[in-house]
Amino acid sequence: MTSEITLFVNPTAGRGRGARAAQPAASALRAAGFSVRTVLGEDAADGLTRAREAVEAGTGALVAVGGDGMANLALQAVAGTRTPLGLVAVGTGNDFARALGVPVRDPAAAGRLIAEALKGDRVQDVDLGRVNGSWFGTVLASGFDSRVNDRGNRMRLPVGRFRYDLAMLAELAAFRPVPYRLTLDDGATREIDATLVAVGNGSSYGGGMRICPGADLGDGLFDITVVGDCSRTTLLKVFPKVYRGTHVDHPVVSTYRASRVELVAEGVTGYADGEPLGPLPLTAECIPAAVRVALP
Repeated sequence: MTSEITLFVNPTAGRGRGARAAQPAASALRAAGFSVRTVLGEDAADGLTRAREAVEAGTGALVAVGGDGMANLALQAVAGTRTPLGLVAVGTGNDFARALGVPVRDPAAAGRLIAEALKGDRVQDVDLGRVNGSWFGTVLASGFDSRVNDRGNRMRLPVGRFRYDLAMLAELAAFRPVPYRLTLDDGATREIDATLVAVGNGSSYGGGMRICPGADLGDGLFDITVVGDCSRTTLLKVFPKVYRGTHVDHPVVSTYRASRVELVAEGVTGYADGEPLGPLPLTAECIPAAVRVALP
């Protein structure tokens, strides 16, 4: 493996933490004997082009510095290759890093871990989800949660996670369950009225909301959580349990496991790793051992 490492940096992640985090991460990698070059794009498309060029040129690893959005962009460059991915997680949610057990908001520690993992061959293949050629590491969200994302993305103020708290309150006021058609591996179609359907490769989204608490990055299967038709009052009772993952015990929640899932619903946008995929219908496949990751 070449000793050159590529830092793939989002300077705006975590309101500037991405830019500040690159230096201590790079210092830790250099101290371990690696040479480091940094890739910055003018925008996401340009950044991805540059990251793919680094992978094609044989970089020893691609290290994403930012949040889940940056990790998702890096996945588009390394998935299906033998180039390892490292994460310096300094964004708002950092759910992919949490699922992998790597340091969060500690760039120097993350840099040291990546260096030790690459030198000690502690690089492991993990599963990814794929939708229409796009890869994701954590959760494909659809329904109430994706509508909160839609509204939050349209809001200019406030900044940070509080914007999505306000978006959630606004969506609750207009809340209606959505008719879904859900088709899993076995081909059986389920017609359901659902508040949301989440397809989990990883267990959490939104900065630790364990919507699919049993998801395992190495089992070749998605965990699928369906919150059925329920009142606003019930939703408000169930929702806080998501942080502990105990919502799955509520009668209004159903869970499934499958390697392939098709979601059909009107007027619903799908989001994966917090990034918009487009309107349903969407079909997601779990691809085993799709990416190599530097792990503790």
